[in-house]
Amino acid sequence: MSWFDGFESRCFELNGATIHARFSRVALGEPLRPALLLLHGFPQSHVMWHRVAQRLAPHYFLVMPDLRGYGDSSKTPGLPDHSNYSKRNMAQDMIGVMDALGVDRFDLCGHDRGGRVAHRLALDHAARVNKLCVIDIVPTLDMYEGRSLSEPYMEFARAYYHWFHLLQPAPLPEIMMGANHPETARAYLHAKLGGWGSDGLGYIEPQALAEYERGFCNAEALHTACEDYRASAGIDLAHDRESRAQGQKIACDMLVLWAERGVVHRLFDPLALWEAQCNGEVSGQSMAAGHFIPEEQPEATARLLQHFFN
Repeated sequence: MSWFDGFESRCFELNGATIHARFSRVALGEPLRPALLLLHGFPQSHVMWHRVAQRLAPHYFLVMPDLRGYGDSSKTPGLPDHSNYSKRNMAQDMIGVMDALGVDRFDLCGHDRGGRVAHRLALDHAARVNKLCVIDIVPTLDMYEGRSLSEPYMEFARAYYHWFHLLQPAPLPEIMMGANHPETARAYLHAKLGGWGSDGLGYIEPQALAEYERGFCNAEALHTACEDYRASAGIDLAHDRESRAQGQKIACDMLVLWAERGVVHRLFDPLALWEAQCNGEVSGQSMAAGHFIPEEQPEATARLLQHFFN
């Protein structure tokens, strides 16, 4: 299978950042297809969607950006309040990309950190989103506050230790992850990609793994990944609390997928927590995979997304 055959790649200058994105190539006179925005998670880039994208390409105008701080997008230092890596700001990046591509309304799917950006995008830009899918997450505020936690909080802290590690002040986490030692960073990356219920790295295409290593194993990327998590533990929680105080909820229908071999469903009730934050219809199911569902189960993921978004 060709590497992103039928797709274009471009960098967009917007919202104070450079956002790299890959999107469907459209031939002159070709009928318009529904737009689907796919957002990746930590510690990856848009290439995690490769196998899914090849299956969905005949049906959708696909847009797959690198979130700011990841892949080939900007890796500018974090501000003191980490607001440039807030999910609100990252969602605005995505709106800027869709605007630049001339897309008004679109379907939206996010895995891991991309799911958190997608959640905020659906709240702040409800008129732009037709339907929303989130993969292997529950709302950030619920996780930090231990809402509906089925195990002692220590089990959450044990499973999500990196949440509490990466939010520590710079540069300690960056140094410990390997900011000055690429081989340490590579070992950290491989440990993350091979964990969370995933049985090693066999599910990742070699070209994709090489891209993850290129994009992640450098001081700038390690810093911006930490900034993503620092924002989630601070300004993002403030935005989430403000939204809930105002009664703001996701307006569209949702699909929630979670990993059978992962930890989210063991610690939380994904459907119940998303139903509480959504005014639309919420459906969902477990997937026979670890955390990195789209790469472990690309055919099943693509089939479910196509069924839901149609």
